[in-house]
Amino acid sequence: MANKKIVLTKSKDYISFLQDVKNRITNARIKAYKSLNKELIKLYWDIGKSIVEKQEKYGWGKSIVENLSIDLRKEFSGVKGYSSQNLWYMRQFYLEYKNAPNLQQLVGEIPWGQNLVILSRVKNIKDREFYIKGTIQFGWSRDVLIHQIEAEAHKQIKTIKLHNFPKTLPAHLSEQADLTMKDTYTLDFLDIAKPLLERELERKLLENLKKFLTELGYGFCFIGNQYKIELNDKEYYIDLLFYHRYLHCLVAIDLKIGEFKPEYAGKMNLYLNLLDEKIKLPEENSSIGIIICKDRDRLEVEYTLKGINKPIGVSKYKITKKLPIKLQKQLPTQKDIKKGLKE
Repeated sequence: MANKKIVLTKSKDYISFLQDVKNRITNARIKAYKSLNKELIKLYWDIGKSIVEKQEKYGWGKSIVENLSIDLRKEFSGVKGYSSQNLWYMRQFYLEYKNAPNLQQLVGEIPWGQNLVILSRVKNIKDREFYIKGTIQFGWSRDVLIHQIEAEAHKQIKTIKLHNFPKTLPAHLSEQADLTMKDTYTLDFLDIAKPLLERELERKLLENLKKFLTELGYGFCFIGNQYKIELNDKEYYIDLLFYHRYLHCLVAIDLKIGEFKPEYAGKMNLYLNLLDEKIKLPEENSSIGIIICKDRDRLEVEYTLKGINKPIGVSKYKITKKLPIKLQKQLPTQKDIKKGLKE
């Protein structure tokens, strides 16, 4: 029996069967969670609506929320979510979306925590729709969602990005690739103020790889840096190489600390040809290249990419909008300044 068990677990048919069962269990759990979450959001909506209606009908003030919170926590002592603060959020949740029927169904698709982040940090209703749909589509966690909002991701979508994807990729992939690429990458997390050499920038990004992956967006998987490809007796090195789970392709990133130059596109075109011929698997889509520069002339980029037959995009990066931590420590705090003014 023991030998049969060992043979069975190594069988391709059994491994395939096991994977199928795992997938079914995972899908069932996801469906159960989504259903439970939808009911919870509906409950919170109804509670918020009821609070507003009762306040309008009976002229109840703030005390209704405090009293309701105390009584609910007594009745449901083991259940979280009925603090006075959360009840106020439910009230605000209803008021903010009661006149936006197109969003009322969408908010039930994302967790309460993500709803609160959007509610408190995003004021424009169209921008809220962007972040709600993004959370649904890409499964943004609360931390990733906050990062996307702070990086003003909704503005990136409205920007006309510099790439040749429509001419070099099938229509469905071109659209996906456009959504995946950003016009500007915000690298505040590097906490630097002075200019860097390209290799130093690469090293900094690797040291903060998790944060960089968050900035790149959902679906990027890191493969390696200074990734070597050989052609005859020559060696070429790609700064950063990723795989994108949803585009099903390799993504090569070339880092440049200065302004874009046309020769950068030619070099990236070579990298992509080598990746497609030597590294790409038969079932994968064409590799994509992204050149990230400190700045670029939009017209120059457009003319450069016209003659390139591989999918390439040119983005820029910004290092910081706020003072680095090291410099913050060297400056007086708000408390010190107040004290100095009094003296």
